[in-house]
Amino acid sequence: MKQKLLKPILLLLSMACVPLATLHAQRAYTLEECLKEALAHNIRLKEAANGLRMAQHTRQEAFTRHFPTVSASGGAFLADKGLLQMELAPGTGVSMMKDGLMGGVSASLPLFTGGQVVNGNKLAQTGVEIARLQQGMSQDEVLLTTETYFWQVVTLEEKLRTLATLAAQVERLQADVQNAVEAGMATRNELLQVRLRGNEITAARIQADNALAFARDLLAQYIGHPEDSIGVAFSLREEMPERPDALHRAPEAALLLTHEYHLLRHGLQAAQLQHKLAVGKLLPAVAVGGGYMYDNLMGKDHPFWIGFATVSVPLSGWWGGSHEVKRQRIQVENARNRLEDQTQMLLLRMRHAWDDLTDAYRQVEIALQSIGQSKENLRLNSDYYAAGTCTLSELLDAQTLYRQSRDRYVEARTRYEVKKREYLQATGR
Repeated sequence: MKQKLLKPILLLLSMACVPLATLHAQRAYTLEECLKEALAHNIRLKEAANGLRMAQHTRQEAFTRHFPTVSASGGAFLADKGLLQMELAPGTGVSMMKDGLMGGVSASLPLFTGGQVVNGNKLAQTGVEIARLQQGMSQDEVLLTTETYFWQVVTLEEKLRTLATLAAQVERLQADVQNAVEAGMATRNELLQVRLRGNEITAARIQADNALAFARDLLAQYIGHPEDSIGVAFSLREEMPERPDALHRAPEAALLLTHEYHLLRHGLQAAQLQHKLAVGKLLPAVAVGGGYMYDNLMGKDHPFWIGFATVSVPLSGWWGGSHEVKRQRIQVENARNRLEDQTQMLLLRMRHAWDDLTDAYRQVEIALQSIGQSKENLRLNSDYYAAGTCTLSELLDAQTLYRQSRDRYVEARTRYEVKKREYLQATGR
């Protein structure tokens, strides 16, 4: 009877990497397909794209301030008596302008506004660049989240594969032990141990199945397919990934490639432009213009052309404006300090991401070694049990160690893939 147990035990080792045949997904997506779908449908990227379009419209609005301001006006009036009364002699008078028409078109071009038009356009362009950088950061976040969800599904599917293989092996083992009990070659305690192990596996499969269903739904919703029950087209093999050495990049060289660093620089630039705008509000404004006017106040058409120049000096604005200038100067100082501080944090983040990546690689290596050792341990215990030199408990413990080692390998392998994405994004790739 014990020799019959050796075949299902060895079957456990050969089936550990066989894909499940009962996946409920309507369609299996590769990682590249999931990333592509997320970029096309994720709501966060749609909002980021709308933010960029809004910034572009703001820039176009600011550009129109370089052109003359054109306005047209017109009016008419009717009074019960003339607006102009003159007495020519006692008892004799003249009343004029009892009704009339007025209108015209004028244009005004600012010649000098303290730099508000120029700096306003620069600020609007900076806003476009900030929105574009924020869109890039949103894209990085969506890609990382999508890949994290993808590998969560892979992890749970691999665990279910292991559990399915164990369940089949324990089922065969239970049948053999049942026969052995009936033949008086095994005790009911051994049969109870096998049944308990089967219950543990069944409970673990239910828990993993529920977690997998939620992970699939989460991935489907995130990539814009909430109506689909999706799966992943990936089978994890027991092998080492490529070494991460080729991915390494010096933090100082990678700094200029990151969205975060350029966002900090544009934040400082925006603060400097806000300070210049505050100063410009306190400077005189000069404008020239002209227009075509028409009136009919005395019962006769009177068209004429007019030209004008204006100078506006904000005398009372200096009182509150000087405080705004000082406030904006402090904002510039804060932005400069933020740039210096966050630059150091970005460099630390790159170094930490590299340490995490190399650590994840070593964990995969250790986990893969553990699988080999647990396989050998299970093989030896299978032989010993067939020869009658070890107990059923020791065989079941060997199965548990194999399951644990494979689960740790799956978790380490998927963690490595996520850490690789994090490091590439941290270094601007």
